[in-house]
Amino acid sequence: MELLALLSNDEQTWTQVNALIKHGEWDKVIVLGDGNARKFSSEKQFDFVQVDLTKKIVELKQEFLYKLKDKFEGMEVALSIASGNGKEHMALVSALLSIPIGVRFTAFTKDGVVFM
Repeated sequence: MELLALLSNDEQTWTQVNALIKHGEWDKVIVLGDGNARKFSSEKQFDFVQVDLTKKIVELKQEFLYKLKDKFEGMEVALSIASGNGKEHMALVSALLSIPIGVRFTAFTKDGVVFM
């Protein structure tokens, strides 16, 4: 399964995303974020997609849709929204459903990678 992770400006949440990348068995990892998120690093390889998180919700959804529509091989993606805010989450989920692609929310916990 492919992992899609959103990185917002709150760098404290990046640890959750990094652990998820490190401990999961992913066919591919895609990380979304603004220019600041380019500083993110992981010991596993990932594709970085830069987006403008300051856009209004409708424009942000369109940017997500445009930049993600050809990125996935499967019919479903594991999605981490541990980072980000409600506007970013709504725009991202709406864009994914418009592709269309199924979404399985995922997180890293003390018990390892879990799907919600």
